[in-house]
Amino acid sequence: MELVLLRHGQSAWNLENRFTGWVDVDLSDAGRVEAARAGALLKAEGFVFDVAYTSRLKRAIRTLWIALEGLDQMWIPVRPDWRLNERHYGSLQGLNKAEAVQAHGEATVQAWRRSFSTPPPALAADSPMNPARDPRYADVPRECLPLTESLKECCERVVPFWEQEILPAMRQGQRLIITAHGNSLRALVKHLDGMDEASIAALNIPTGFPLVYSFDAALRPTGRRYLGDADLVRAAIEGVAHQTKQA
Repeated sequence: MELVLLRHGQSAWNLENRFTGWVDVDLSDAGRVEAARAGALLKAEGFVFDVAYTSRLKRAIRTLWIALEGLDQMWIPVRPDWRLNERHYGSLQGLNKAEAVQAHGEATVQAWRRSFSTPPPALAADSPMNPARDPRYADVPRECLPLTESLKECCERVVPFWEQEILPAMRQGQRLIITAHGNSLRALVKHLDGMDEASIAALNIPTGFPLVYSFDAALRPTGRRYLGDADLVRAAIEGVAHQTKQA
């Protein structure tokens, strides 16, 4: 059995090298092209899906729509879930990453971005970016809505989602695609591959390239691979790694 993980295409704030988190930023023009490329890559490999999962953020939702359109599978059920949202970047949301380095120092910003358990500074409760003010989360218990998150805290919502939603669907033989974000997918990869904190800190997931996991009959991961040209995938991964160095 295979499972497809897809990080959304480039967003408008990816293009501007800004921390995005839970801010509902749409795809850039390049991101729409990346989403269409993902659909074409999946179609070329003959993927057919029964159910799609996505976050509640439009950059992931639109990426999924575009990819499914390319597959001519827009009719399948789509299940948005807040637990697939990007890691909440607290008061960093909206800041340019390179400018954040200039203000706070590279080591501090790198710890906020890549360490497992160090969250960025939290949003103020009265911030307009507080997800408790957003109607799309009206059904989520307020104590579950973050004002900042470390990757560890992101894992603490993604892993239960995996166990409660994804594994049962796979046990029923359903063919799934999950469209989400760099950190929510890193959280899932950490869990699936049993990665330690140092290894996950070094892992970067590029936008718009499907990541395909293979599983044995007991639903244990047996390998993963990106679809697409290996050199393009490698360059995209390097681009994610060097975001804080961009002017």
